[in-house]
Order: sequence, then C-alpha cells, then structure tokens
Amino acid sequence: MPYPQIDPVLIHAGPIKVRWYGLMYVIGFIAAYFVLRSQIRRKPIGLDQEGIYDFLSSAAFGVILGGRLGYVLFYNLSYYVSHPLEVFAVWEGGMSFHGGFIGVLIAGWLFTRKRGIPFMDLADLAVLPVPIALFMGRIGNFINGELFGRETDVPWCMEFPMGGPICRHPSELYEAGMEGVLLFLLLFFLSRRNLPKGVVFWSFIGGYGVFRTIGEFFRQPDIQIGFLFDGITMGQLLSVPMAILGIGMAIRAYRVPSEGPSGLPPTQI
Repeated sequence: MPYPQIDPVLIHAGPIKVRWYGLMYVIGFIAAYFVLRSQIRRKPIGLDQEGIYDFLSSAAFGVILGGRLGYVLFYNLSYYVSHPLEVFAVWEGGMSFHGGFIGVLIAGWLFTRKRGIPFMDLADLAVLPVPIALFMGRIGNFINGELFGRETDVPWCMEFPMGGPICRHPSELYEAGMEGVLLFLLLFFLSRRNLPKGVVFWSFIGGYGVFRTIGEFFRQPDIQIGFLFDGITMGQLLSVPMAILGIGMAIRAYRVPSEGPSGLPPTQI
C-alpha cells in the first residue's frame, strides 16, 4: 500500500507552524476533559468543573515533563549528555509514554493529596480517556512517518520516507488500534460495572503493558538503541513489568477488595 504523503505541518503562517502531532495532543486533552467530566457526573468524587480543569492542567504538565525526561533517560541519554540544552527542544520530538505516565501519576498523587480526594477514586475515572490520547498520538506518529514498523511482505506494508526503500509494517496503526481502540473498549466495559476500587486503574496498566509488548514485535526499534538482548526492545523491557504488575494487582483488587465502590465493605454492597 502507498504511504499517504501528508505534510506534518498543518498550518504555515510565517515563522509559526502548527504541526499535526501537536494538534493530536490538544485533541487528546480536549477529549479527556469531556470523558472525565462524564465519568465524574456518573460517579461523583467531590470534584467540580474547575477541579477538572486543575487536574488536567497538572496532568498535562506531568505528561510533558515526564514524557521528555523519560525519553532522555530511557532512549537517548548519551546524546543529551553531550547536548544538554536540546533536552528542552520538545518541539523537535522525543517523548516517552512510560515517562509521561510516571509524570501523570506523580501529578495526580499531588493533586489528590492537596484536594483531599482518595487517589484511586480519581485514578479509576481518569484512565478511561487515556486510550483516546494514545490513539491520537499514534496517528500523529503515522502522519510524521516515524516509529514505523519492521520489514515485511504483508499486502498492506508501506514504504515510509524515513525508512528507506523497504516495505514495512504500519506499526503506528497497529498500536493505535490496540492501545487506543481495544484498550478504550476494555476500560469502558469495566467502568460500567460495579467493580471494587482499583480494578479499572490496574486493568489500564496491565492492558497497556500487554498491547505495547505485542506492538513492539512489529515496530522497528529506535536506531540509537536497537535490540537490547534476544530480540527484546526497550519498549518491551518497560512494558512487560507493567503487564505483570497491572494484571496481578487488578486480580488482587477484584478478589480481595478492601472496600467496595460505594465506600462500604463488600458484604454491604
């Protein structure tokens, strides 16, 4: 299949450039607001509209700071040690989901502590819109022609401009389908059930870990890292522990809940 030649820059206005990738982040956060607002209306946790704005602002800061630091530390440390000022050049690309997620967790913990809200109450609601943002981000990767897949001869393979004259898996679309669509459907189904606290949150962590690990089998490793050992990539090294921890903790939260969704002991629900 031919790769669609889409200009990564959506709008050119003199020195100002609006890129598709940045727009995808904006759309992701807008979607997160509406989904989170809907979630909180269904399951009030003492957070008003202004509180939602404050949380999303904190989350955005955590995503950007954590995502950038994660990329620097996990994927290209030697380069940024030699070029420290380029750590701040986020417009040139280079973000890590795992770093961004850690950043959001820290921002969310600080936010709930300040507001006096149980962390897991917010976490169970806040993870639902994350797959939407992941979907938009992967589409942005596809438009940029980056994070493309490994060489293949499947009928839908594509030649990416930065991948040379090699037909490759459109792995960005695979990840958009798994980390975005499938993970959202899973969390949506769980969020509509009367489950113990923490099940949805840990299911997100486990689900992302599984889907990202699968996606890495089709994705070309970053050129500066390559394969680590026995064909394992950095993405898998970071995602497999997420899968194990998330699935294990979700099962534990379901089987041994300390309290039910209403705040009452399980026997009283």
